[in-house]
Amino acid sequence: MNASEKRTIALIPARGGSKGLPGKNVRPIGGKPLIAHSVEHAIQSGVCDRVLVTTDSPEIKAAAEAAGAWCPFLRETGLAEDLTPTEPVLTDALEKAEAIDGPFDIVVFLQPTDIFRKPEWITQAVNTMKADDSLETVFVANKTHKNFWYRAEDGEWKRVFDWMAIYGPRQTRTPLFREDTGLASAIRSSLIREGRRTGHKVEIIEIDDTASGIDIHGAFDFHLAETALEYFERNGE
Repeated sequence: MNASEKRTIALIPARGGSKGLPGKNVRPIGGKPLIAHSVEHAIQSGVCDRVLVTTDSPEIKAAAEAAGAWCPFLRETGLAEDLTPTEPVLTDALEKAEAIDGPFDIVVFLQPTDIFRKPEWITQAVNTMKADDSLETVFVANKTHKNFWYRAEDGEWKRVFDWMAIYGPRQTRTPLFREDTGLASAIRSSLIREGRRTGHKVEIIEIDDTASGIDIHGAFDFHLAETALEYFERNGE
């Protein structure tokens, strides 16, 4: 199968029962419902054959469809609870989509609470997957030069790496990369069917983007996002 024949579906999970910010997925921000941003990013990437929003909410479904998403079903309530993991939601959505529209080779996973993504990150992730059949996952990761600690079994605080004890200018330090799959990730559909979304053989799209760290879960996050959007509009970014 050549690269052009590898069908790609974007899956955007958006449940209706948010506790931190009720109704957040349809709340207007930047002149459109929150869910619309991720739908439009997937469409603008130019690499998604389908853009599916999986939701239990008729209101979110309507907003997503208005933005151009494909929403052929409503998610079962058992897969839309507060502590429901993302993986079974993606598996359910992929299986239902394939039962309607045939098999897909690549799944793009996007979180609707991440609106400061660039569509070209999605494009790059999918095209990288198409070019290398050995890859299981390609995802965006933010660069950081911060030090990290963990509490060991003996109760003592320890550095994640010993070299973090050597301080110096950030430009000379070895960076770490924070996995941000909700911003943009391309995943083999076989992995999703197994109930996983990050494989062992991966490629990372390195970014250093402060705004993309705004993940909208509460009222303060929403305020930060609105302020950032206003800043970008004023400055033409």
